[in-house]
Amino acid sequence: MTISDAFHIYDTTLRDGAQQEGLNLSVHDKLAIARHLDDLGVGFIEGGWPGANPKDTEFFARAKSELKLKNATFVAFGATRRAGAKAADDQLLGALRDSGASVVTLVAKAYDRHVDLALRTTLDENLAMIADSIKHLRDEGQRVFLDAEHFFDGYRSNRAYALEVVRIAAQAGADVIALCDTNGGMLPDELSQVVHDVLQNSSARLGIHCHNDTGCAVANSMAALAAGATHVQGTLNGYGERTGNADLVTIIANLQLKKHQQVLPAGLLSEAFRISHAVAEITNVTPSARQPYVGVSAFAHKGGLHASAIKVDSSLYQHEDPATVGNNMRMLVSEMAGRASIELKSQELGVELGGDRELIGRVVERVKEMESRGFTFEAADASFELLLREEMTGKRPRFFTIDHWLTTVERVANQRIITTAEVTITAKGEKISCTGQGNGPVNAIDNALRSGLQQFYPELSVLELTDYKVRILEGRFGTGAVTRVLVETSDGKGEWSTVGVHENVIAASAMALEDALTYGLLRQGRSPE
Repeated sequence: MTISDAFHIYDTTLRDGAQQEGLNLSVHDKLAIARHLDDLGVGFIEGGWPGANPKDTEFFARAKSELKLKNATFVAFGATRRAGAKAADDQLLGALRDSGASVVTLVAKAYDRHVDLALRTTLDENLAMIADSIKHLRDEGQRVFLDAEHFFDGYRSNRAYALEVVRIAAQAGADVIALCDTNGGMLPDELSQVVHDVLQNSSARLGIHCHNDTGCAVANSMAALAAGATHVQGTLNGYGERTGNADLVTIIANLQLKKHQQVLPAGLLSEAFRISHAVAEITNVTPSARQPYVGVSAFAHKGGLHASAIKVDSSLYQHEDPATVGNNMRMLVSEMAGRASIELKSQELGVELGGDRELIGRVVERVKEMESRGFTFEAADASFELLLREEMTGKRPRFFTIDHWLTTVERVANQRIITTAEVTITAKGEKISCTGQGNGPVNAIDNALRSGLQQFYPELSVLELTDYKVRILEGRFGTGAVTRVLVETSDGKGEWSTVGVHENVIAASAMALEDALTYGLLRQGRSPE
């Protein structure tokens, strides 16, 4: 076997991952994700089930001409022949033959109860269905893998029959038999014992396919590999039905960085962060900030004690160099911040404090005081940078001041809602009154500010408010509540976040907007008044 075939990284994002609730992939989406998976360097990409639905049938037809894979082998997925039928006459097996995929993965029942209740056939006929289907596709020139569905439940119910499924599949010519924890109920110690037993009683090459219902999909996969499996299946970002499948990104990083096993082509692991997030954009599933290795919080540090240690040696509070997976270390500024946190965060933002202990101390105390009033700078780097600049120079960077604002919301006769903002600002020594309309008070204030300021700062036209979050904090002194607003803004080249806090949500929003436009002008190279 070649090095690439000695160990298989097998991705099933496009089939099993697409079964996640709320995830709906178009044919275009599937083609785009397949290209990203190939860029990551996975060995096999399971494209779906040709013939089972129009979308997958179209995808396989287009993949023949549109997918030019550099690293991966394309795989078609399907079931064994129907009970009582001939493999050559089975319509779905025919679709697998015609798919253009050089590898086919067949799913088969390994659980006697499923054979009886779901397939409604005999145990012997199920074995014949497996053998006939594998032999037929092999005779047609395709390589065959078998997914032994519900294997671990089947092993508990009828060990002899589960082992016979593996034996028959291998004998018929399946290159790999993947043992599937379909219900996701296994734990690592139990699963590794089963894999070891199957290997002791079979000459088959084994793979592993785990779901995450016990929170152990990655751990179970690693346990199976340690027990001797040489083929691992999973999905990018752990997508999948119920609680998801094993996260292939985490498995790959564990194997290469912890087990020192080269399972991707050299140099491609550093693409993991980019590809993980690119696929998340396509699926429109918000990526988990706490995803191992590639989450934005995977190498984020908040505690002052941690920051002090990291300043000496980053490995003291990091298990790996984030660059190995294309990620970055981040320092979070909060009420837990110490001097080291502030220094490291300022360096990250490109603001050099020069080791000024008095300055750093002032920043630490101001951050703690502001956070006690409801501010947060963990997700508002731009507001924190403005605070840094203010403490360094003695005055806040300003291009304008908001003197007055008024918002009105009116429902007119045809049921339309009209929101208007009137804003008075001072810029370059001039007092300007401006108005704006929007789909809400915040949008209206934003539009009013831009309309008034663009005569002085035309570059504001490229700025776009991309996200807006409101959180109601606990009341103070037994009455009322404090509102925190986070605004995310883009200039097409990058994004930044700002924060505002006030008892009134509109006032908090205006504060965040003022910071957002100020920071945007600094990014455009403008000098404050």
